[in-house]
Amino acid sequence: MSSWLGTIVRFIVSGLVVLLVSWFLPGIRVAGFTGALIAAAVITVLGYLVESLLGKKISPQSRGIIGFVTAAVVIYVAQFIIPDYLSVSMIGALLAALVIGIIDAFVPTELR
Repeated sequence: MSSWLGTIVRFIVSGLVVLLVSWFLPGIRVAGFTGALIAAAVITVLGYLVESLLGKKISPQSRGIIGFVTAAVVIYVAQFIIPDYLSVSMIGALLAALVIGIIDAFVPTELR
């Protein structure tokens, strides 16, 4: 049961991070907290699919430039899946990937 609670907490934290990033960075717009939660879910699923197809080395957790660029592309592509909830420019996606990567370095969203 505690793993479910941890998953829910990580999901809510991810939504809050997306919302905060949209408030402070140019080039990214999220439609409220619900939109941020939906965006976090879509970004998570896309990231999982990319990681499944291309392997762990492509993961943003690898902290390399490839992981950073992959995270930015995932954020950018997510807007096409949920256009009513998320709008991102390429610069916005790069900045969001950078900030989310920095936040993840200090507050990991998964147990390592």
